[in-house]
This record gives sequence, structure tokens and C-alpha cells, in this order.
Amino acid sequence: MNTQKQLKDIHHSGKPYIIYKSVKGFDLYTNFSKKIILNNKNVGSFLNKKYKSKKRETDLFIGFFGYELLNNLINIKLPSQKNMNFPKGIFYKPEKKIKITNKLKYISNDKFKGSKFKININKDYYAKIFNKFKKKIKRGETYQIKICTKYKTKSKIDPLDFFSRLSETNLAPESFMIKDKNYSIISCSPENLITKEGSNISTKPIAGTVKKTKTLNKLKALDYFKKNLKETKEHNMIVDMERNDLSRICKVGSVKLHKQKIVEEYKDLFHYVSLIKGKLKKNIKNIDIIKAMMPGGSVIGCPKINTLNLLNNQEKENRNIYTGSFGYIKFNGDMRFNIIIRSILNFKNLSEISVASGVVVDSNAKHEFNENYIKAKALIELFK
Repeated sequence: MNTQKQLKDIHHSGKPYIIYKSVKGFDLYTNFSKKIILNNKNVGSFLNKKYKSKKRETDLFIGFFGYELLNNLINIKLPSQKNMNFPKGIFYKPEKKIKITNKLKYISNDKFKGSKFKININKDYYAKIFNKFKKKIKRGETYQIKICTKYKTKSKIDPLDFFSRLSETNLAPESFMIKDKNYSIISCSPENLITKEGSNISTKPIAGTVKKTKTLNKLKALDYFKKNLKETKEHNMIVDMERNDLSRICKVGSVKLHKQKIVEEYKDLFHYVSLIKGKLKKNIKNIDIIKAMMPGGSVIGCPKINTLNLLNNQEKENRNIYTGSFGYIKFNGDMRFNIIIRSILNFKNLSEISVASGVVVDSNAKHEFNENYIKAKALIELFK
């Protein structure tokens, strides 16, 4: 049967399903036999539970951990924040997996209904937070910190239509989509946080962004990053932190940089990327890996724990899925997780896009505020 037709049939049936970027295209997961809604009390038992593998492609749980849940796992409590009461995490057990090509041929017949986007932090308020954090950097309380801004609109969307158009224009290696009865998530995340196969584990931090122009190609972007002190400092700090996170769960001397400071190209921007690999210690459990690696340092700042506390006390709104992680845990213990960025969460007909840029001692408030918009632009354009 034609896989595109299968996708359309599943989409119109109202059944929940998940699409996740694979090496050659996309994997479509559906026919869920279990749906586990996570909270701060049951996440430990979910991660510790063992399942017998029957060597099927569907011997896995696929879903996401929200930001608040990941904080709680490492004993960081969030203060009272504005909250849309979206679940802290959801994982599904699929019974069906379909491989789909890179080209998702779907156009919605429904007319899109939406209002203008509103931003939760304007330029002036952003500058105020920015200057506050810069003082904390100068005092040594943190070395780098990421300020989150949200773009929101009331809207009823067709997530498959949005995701199909997004994959055409801004296909990213960690893209995914979830469609369930009362919510959808669309993401063109470029960042892999965990790939674990047997005792081998890797992470691929992204730190450094520059807007694409007609004159800026990949080679010139690399030259820009190398000469830019702020971008280099930011990248080095994040790489050091991710190496440190991996070292907590890996054998001594096994954590090594395999690709250092390369450039990856996307629709509106270039990213500065490195790849770090390690070999896990014996008796390391899934929960140990999640606690060591999440939330991903490249979207938080450095040092992680102190910076998380500073961020959480400043931010008035819950991040929900943003800077959480989406992926799967196989019954044999292998896993793959991204960092949830460049995403649209649609819940109760409200769409939100969250983005963040890093503040280091040499940062400029206007530049970072504008960088946030560049990151959100490809998603905002889907609503036009």
C-alpha cells in the first residue's frame, strides 16, 4: 500500500500518531497500545521498568519529557509560574511502524484560522532581564544563560499540513511531529542530545547561530564563527559542559571530541556544531543517563544547575515542552533523544513557539533579541 495514502488515512481517522525523522526519510508510529502520561511521581518507575524485547521494530516507548519534569528529576523545583496545564511528559507504545520518504505530500483542505502572534517579552523587558543576567555573569554566578521568549497565537491548525510544509523548507535531522486528540507538536529540531547503542553514547551540541544572507555561504559562516569571540566562547563552554555530563556516566578517558566546530546549514541560518562520544560505565541505567544529560546544556547555559535555578526564578511562564526532550527508549536499553527547540505546541487551540538565545559577558541585547526572532521565523511563516 502507498505509504503517503496510509499516512493520510491515519491522519483523517483521528488516531494518534507520531512522525520522527530517520536517516533516509521518516518513521511513522501508530496503533498505540499504551499511553503513559508522566508526572513527577511516576517518571522514576517509568524509566526503571524493564520490558522483554521480542526484537520487533516497535519494542520501544516514544514520546517526550517536558522541561519541568526534567528539572524535578535532578531535584530542581520550579517556582509558581503561569501554566497552560499541559502534561509534563507523554510516552506511547506503538504496535505499527511505517517507513516514509523525505517528501510528505499532504495539503490540508481546511481553511486555516488564526490571530496575530503576541510575544511575551518585548525588546525593553528583554534588555532589562539581559542586563540583570549580565551582572550575574560578571559576579561569577553563571558563565552563560539562555533567555526564553514565547510567540503565541489563538489558532486551529492542521499539524500534518504544517509539518509537511516545514519538512519541505526546513528539514532538520531531529524533526518530529505528534498528533493526538487534544494536542499536537511540530518540531524542526536540529539538535541530538543522546544517541545510545549498546555501551556507546554520543551527543551533538549546537552553540552558535548566524543568519543566512545572499553573500554568506557555509565556508564564510565557518570563518565568521572562528573569528567571532563571543560565538567561540559560547561554543567552548557548552562543549566542555556536555563532555562533563557524559563523563559522569562514561568510562574514564573514553569521552572524546569526534567532530569539532563544524557548520551545519538550515533554511534561515547556519549553526556551529560539535560531536562528542563516550563509552558507558557498567551498570549505568536509563534513569542515570537521563539525569546526567537532561535538560540539554546548550539550551540552558553553564554551569547547568546554578543556571537552571537563575532561569527558573526569572521566568514567569512554564516552558512546557520547550528545552525538554523527544525521542524513544527501546526495550533493549538503546535510546535516541533530541532537544525540543524550533517547535510549535498546539493545545486547546493555542499555539506557542518558544525560542532562546545565549547571554555571555560579550553579548549584545539587541542582537540576541533579534536572533530569537530568526529562530522562530520559519515556524511563524507556516501560519501565513
